[in-house]
Amino acid sequence: MGPYGLYVWSCFALTAIVLVICEWRARTRHRHVYRDIEVRVKALGDTE
Repeated sequence: MGPYGLYVWSCFALTAIVLVICEWRARTRHRHVYRDIEVRVKALGDTE
C-alpha cells in the first residue's frame, strides 16, 4: 500500500465504526418500539 496505507486503514476503521453504531442504534430503537407495543397491548387488555 505504500504511503496510502494509513489512509486506507483509517477509512476502513471509520466505515466499520459507522456500521457498528448504525446497528447498535437500530437494535436500540427496535427494542424501544417493542416495549412500547407491549405496554399498549397490556393497557388494552386491562380495560376489557
